[in-house]
Amino acid sequence: MIVKRKKMTLAERLYLPTIIGGFSVSIRHFFRKKITLRYPEEKWTLPQGYRGIPHLVKDQNGRVKCVACQMCEFICPPKAIKVIPPGPDEHPERGEIEKEPAEFQIDMSRCIFCGYCQEICPEEAIFLMNRYSMTTHSRKEMILNKEKLLELGGIREDSVMKWENKHKPRIF
Repeated sequence: MIVKRKKMTLAERLYLPTIIGGFSVSIRHFFRKKITLRYPEEKWTLPQGYRGIPHLVKDQNGRVKCVACQMCEFICPPKAIKVIPPGPDEHPERGEIEKEPAEFQIDMSRCIFCGYCQEICPEEAIFLMNRYSMTTHSRKEMILNKEKLLELGGIREDSVMKWENKHKPRIF
């Protein structure tokens, strides 16, 4: 089957309509109101549920909520989290807490801010904060250790004091 094509006009052969269309788009953008954000003085208004930099939290009594279960490490797609549980002889006697991590690291150069670590944490010890800017001078500074993560997170008020109510009898 032979398809007959329409013969192009002189304007179409010179690409004039296309060039004029491109200029018209440029002129429209030239006269449009400019929107400029003067960062860092002005910052974006973040939507509810924004997933930013992860951090660890403590409870009201200042105890680390993380119990080194390593679920966040196992679920992390880019393997940015590294949790080292305490050794068998490193059990601090601090109330009813089983254990806390000997070391907790998040490599922010690998983190994809997916939020899986926050969703999977059974102790609600890791949260994603509303911070989107993290600049450093080297990759080594992008690895956040337990102390830095706790400094970012601070204390999170909790309505359930699970370690305080452990030995009280339950009424069904």
